[in-house]
Parts: sequence; structure tokens; C-alpha cells
Amino acid sequence: EAAVTRDGEAPQGRFSIGCHVSIATHWLPRTLPAVLSRWPRLELTLVHELSRRVNDLVVSHQLDFGLVVNPLKHPDLVVLELATDVFTVWDRRDRLSNTVLYDPELLQAQSILSKLQKRGVTFERSLTSSSLELLARLAAQGAGSAILPTHLATRMTPKLRVPGGTQPSVVDSVCLVYRADAQRSPGARALIAALKAAKPA
Repeated sequence: EAAVTRDGEAPQGRFSIGCHVSIATHWLPRTLPAVLSRWPRLELTLVHELSRRVNDLVVSHQLDFGLVVNPLKHPDLVVLELATDVFTVWDRRDRLSNTVLYDPELLQAQSILSKLQKRGVTFERSLTSSSLELLARLAAQGAGSAILPTHLATRMTPKLRVPGGTQPSVVDSVCLVYRADAQRSPGARALIAALKAAKPA
């Protein structure tokens, strides 16, 4: 039924977009309302997973589109870079806390912790969560030093800073990914254009 709907002239049909919830919160609020208003026959499903999982789901035709951080190369994928971001350590104070807040599933967090350990920096305890938004809010309230993307950390109140002025970091590339062989309908082309033009919230 969805395939038949996609054959129409006007942008229409059902499409799925996968992304980490932090990326969704940052990118989609300024994009999807206009898309839904302009094309009332488009239906969207949002799926929130780790970027590497979203990448795999797009490759295997289980998702139509992905907003993916540092996508893995695949011959069937179109990869369009939308922006860059930087993961690093943030805190309310100008020094590292004895507690580190991070998502243990994120490769960026694992890399930064490894770099800190090589510098001889260790933490007495950790608090982990899959919600970067929660970790950022906890850090803003003084719970500890959090490993966060810059786009999220800089929106917090009270203000977060990078302790000591510099900490290990990981540069991320935020990309739109999709299979060129599967996304040729007017609806798909309309979504691609809208997501390419998206500005973060």
C-alpha cells in the first residue's frame, strides 16, 4: 500500500526516519512542522536508535532515512553531510568533578574516557544514562562532569563550560543517509530536500 501511494505525482506516502533522540531534538523541530504543513499526504514515523544501528537499518531497507553521526560507508548508501559537532567534557565548574556522567553505548564517550585515562585522569564514580538531555541537565545542576555534544551542552542553564579550557574531544559529522535505489518518489525527494535544508533548533 505504501509503495503504491509513493507512485503518485505529489509528495505523499509513508516514510520512516531514524536518528538518536538527541539528534532528533536538535534537528527535527525546525524541519518537520513545515514538511507536514506543506504536504498533508506525507506520513512519517520516527525511530530512535544509536547512529550505528540506524545506519544498519537504512542499509537493510528497514528505515527509509537516517540522520546519522559518523555513518559507516556502504556502496548502496547516499551520505550527505549536514553539519559537524564536537563531543567533549562539560561541567558547571572550571575543573573536572569526581563523578563522570555519560552514555556507555556511545563510541564518543568511550573514546574520551580512554583518552582521559591515558592522561592519568580517573573518576571516583560514574552515572550512566542513554539520555544525553538528562545527563546535560544533571551536569548543569552540579551532579558531575558530563561527556556531551557541544550543540546540547551550550543550550544548558546554568551554563556549562569545558573544564580547564581544553579536554579530549571527538569531532562528529552529522549526515543524512538513504538508499539511492529506494528513494526516488516525489515524497522521498521532497523529504530529502527538506532535511538537506534543515537548520538545528
